[in-house]
Amino acid sequence: MSQSNTLVSIFLMAAIIFLTRILPFLFFRKKQLPEILNYLEHNIPPLIMLLLVLYCLKDVRWTSAPYGLLEFGAILVVVIMHLWKSNALLSIVSGTAIYMFMLRALV
Repeated sequence: MSQSNTLVSIFLMAAIIFLTRILPFLFFRKKQLPEILNYLEHNIPPLIMLLLVLYCLKDVRWTSAPYGLLEFGAILVVVIMHLWKSNALLSIVSGTAIYMFMLRALV
């Protein structure tokens, strides 16, 4: 790819990203948000987190030791930390740390 093609690609990507960021402000400047957007705003983040958890569990070997116990232990830590502190970053970091510790210590 030539240098001019690279620059054009970068410019187009930047323009598309800018447009996707600015269009909601232009369309909904003075209006109330549509009900579907309110629904998506409240329901999409938990659904994305659920999909990420399921994706992480797709390669777990359920029929051989340790039978997914490490993964469920880490998930349990994440749930407990999130219910206790309500901090997503702390929950994710603590769950990852516990999983890595169990992975090194028990397997």
